[in-house]
Amino acid sequence: MRCLIVDDSADFRDAACAMLTRAGVDVVAVAANSVDALRCSREMEPDVVLVDVDLGGESGFDLAEELDRSQAQAPAVILVSTYAEQDLAEMIAVSPAIGFVSKISLSAAAIRDLLDTARGPLRETPGR
Repeated sequence: MRCLIVDDSADFRDAACAMLTRAGVDVVAVAANSVDALRCSREMEPDVVLVDVDLGGESGFDLAEELDRSQAQAPAVILVSTYAEQDLAEMIAVSPAIGFVSKISLSAAAIRDLLDTARGPLRETPGR
């Protein structure tokens, strides 16, 4: 699984990258804002993009929509936040994201569960 992490917190990006890498996830890039996230997504073609709902002065929900529109084969988007899911439920429901994981519950298993639910089991793509 190829993953892009988008969060304005360098500490979270570093921690999430280390934890997911240890769990066998190929973190292909990290980004701190929408411009970098869109560029990284086009260049690296991740299977999944973890997007913080609050990117400083930017909206992770807006980025999720841009990612969905920006590529013919859009990556799956999973929203992450320190906020409780129930506080964001309406916005999550209308977003193109396949789901939400709280930052404290983030794990490779949580990502795989959402991908399996949304698309069926993720199959390895030859050459990736």
